Amino acid sequence: MITHSLQGSNKCKCDQRIRYFLSISIEKVEPDRMADRYQNNIYHQSDGDSYGTYGEGDGGGHDGYGYQAEYPPQEEDAASDVTEGHDEEDQMYEGEYQGIPHPDEVKAAQRAARAKSRAGGALTELQELSEQYEDIMEDCGHGKFQWTLFMVLGLALMADGVECFVVAFVLPSAEKDLCLSNAEKGMLGLIVFLSMMVGAFIWGGLADKVGRRRCLVVALAINCVFVFLSSFAQSYGFFLFFRLLSGIGIGGTVPIVYSYFSEFLQMDKRGEHLSWLCMFWMIGAIFASFTAWGIIPRYGWGFSMGTDFQFHSWRLFVLVAALPAIASLIGLTFMPESPRFLLENAKHDEAWMILKQVHDTNWRAKGQPEKVFTVTHIKAPKTAEDELIEIQSATGTAVQRWAVRSLTLCKLVFKNVASLFSAELRFATLFMAIIWFCMAFSYYGLSVWFPDMIKHLQYEEYESRVKVFHKEKVENFHFNFSLENQVHKEGEYIHDKFIKIELKSVKFEDSLFEDCLFEDIKSTDTMFENCTIRNTVFTNTDLKEKFIDCKMENNTFEDDKLGCHLDTGEENDVLIYLVSFLGSLAVLPGNIISALFMEKIGRVKIIGGSMLISAGCTFFLFLSFSQSAIIALQCLFCGVSVAAWNGIEVVTVELYPASKRATAFGVLNALCKLAAVLGSSIFASFVGITKAIPILLSFVALVCGGMVALKLPDTREKILQ
Repeated sequence: MITHSLQGSNKCKCDQRIRYFLSISIEKVEPDRMADRYQNNIYHQSDGDSYGTYGEGDGGGHDGYGYQAEYPPQEEDAASDVTEGHDEEDQMYEGEYQGIPHPDEVKAAQRAARAKSRAGGALTELQELSEQYEDIMEDCGHGKFQWTLFMVLGLALMADGVECFVVAFVLPSAEKDLCLSNAEKGMLGLIVFLSMMVGAFIWGGLADKVGRRRCLVVALAINCVFVFLSSFAQSYGFFLFFRLLSGIGIGGTVPIVYSYFSEFLQMDKRGEHLSWLCMFWMIGAIFASFTAWGIIPRYGWGFSMGTDFQFHSWRLFVLVAALPAIASLIGLTFMPESPRFLLENAKHDEAWMILKQVHDTNWRAKGQPEKVFTVTHIKAPKTAEDELIEIQSATGTAVQRWAVRSLTLCKLVFKNVASLFSAELRFATLFMAIIWFCMAFSYYGLSVWFPDMIKHLQYEEYESRVKVFHKEKVENFHFNFSLENQVHKEGEYIHDKFIKIELKSVKFEDSLFEDCLFEDIKSTDTMFENCTIRNTVFTNTDLKEKFIDCKMENNTFEDDKLGCHLDTGEENDVLIYLVSFLGSLAVLPGNIISALFMEKIGRVKIIGGSMLISAGCTFFLFLSFSQSAIIALQCLFCGVSVAAWNGIEVVTVELYPASKRATAFGVLNALCKLAAVLGSSIFASFVGITKAIPILLSFVALVCGGMVALKLPDTREKILQ
């Protein structure tokens, strides 16, 4: 009896569903009437309201449910020509019988709840704006506009990835071309992260007050201009200065790009598509590796103008590396400002036009140009900060207005930074700062440690093959072959000729050279220590600075090679580019997996899990006794850690309100660059000394960051504030 009643109940429910879908089919033949009903049910303007309200019905049990119309009662056997030849069950959502709600029903219920909360009047103006904005983005849909913006902003993010690798790739050639000492090489590598740290802080703060698109355009323009100038700089000072300014420009891309793109995404698309955007950083690293590999070793790809101006292939690579930034800059000229930023700054009309553009672009691309953008008014609160700027900018001369406006802007930026530590954001900022710092310290530290360890192993292998010659005596001999990786102790060389040869990693100790000739000599890592040199002629050599504690008697130096000269031999080992390429390519699986599961698993679990797994991977570094093992472990570490990076960037966007989003991202990204400087410096100092300290430091940092990440709130279903 109970079974029979349950079956009857299920049959009744099924009949009701079939009649509902039939009623929808019948309504399809009356498009004009349905269009009117759509307009009347979705947006109703109430008297005195300054913004469009969503889903306020006429009663009847459907208040606040903006997309469900009141369908007229249908006959039980009603049918339509439209449904003939179709099985009604095929049109039903396949999860219906399993009790799984249709995604559209879930979304409609969420909108109804938001409309009900707005109607209750318990929300602040900014909260009302946030919920209304989410509804509008759902109406606009996700389509052609977002994918176009995705490509443009992706190129900007790609430019940031390229910038991190440019100096590392050009350094082996630049150190010879610009005569760089070890201290100068270290400063050149350091200046990249320091300048990007400054740029992230400046542009992130300005983007919340001046505009996302405007700041990004200026930042990329600065980067392009000074990259161009750095490629032609002939001195170390100018090259360092131009790279400093180009880094300040490109440092603003990461904070602005994620804030900018997130404000064109609806809630259920945000995590996945921000994660796909992260992939462009990896593409930038691959682009840098490939172009460096293809250009820098081609020493003939250059030109010179006398002895004062040299343009070698590594300078051409610097120019080519700016192409992503140039392409993004061109694309941004066709992109609008973030409408959410405009609404936060009381620019209602501009925001409405942009939202209409997004709506129309998407629906035309989907083949539904008849869809109308029905929003007429949007909540746009007026802030005291805007009024202050308006009042001050209307007084005094042009210079005074500029000075007052700039000073006011600086005050507002620093006030915004200070607000990140207010009561409601204090813990979020503290937790995110710990996570960013720990992840960057470990990631960038190991990113430097991996290639340095490979070079160290290469050097150890090279030294193991050194040839030692003791007390050799050579007279009247013509050296017409190069000497490499040799040590000569207490030798005697009398009436010998060294002509048109290369001395590479050669050391003469306590030796005697008498009546010898050195002509057209090129040397690398070569020295004469505690030697006696008599009646010897040096013509067109670079040996004059290679004598240490030597006794020089009646020697002649003619046509010395002054300054430094680019070595076209093996300074640019293919392994340098290969290691970077493989490390960047290993990021691809982690990027794809994190993007696909960002919404399903959640940001917090992805961050915490990836950091803890990465910490476990670091212990395998104790087994890294060969170059191939280090490369494999680098790929494993990069592939896992990228998922954590994606989650961190998504959560950073979602935790902060629109008025502080870019500022918070800029501050945290600046902290990230500071951690990168510390990590790379500390880890590099232990290369060749011990592995234990770098491994333990990275393990502790990743475990701490992962544990803190698990304390973060889940932001998957959080509307952008």
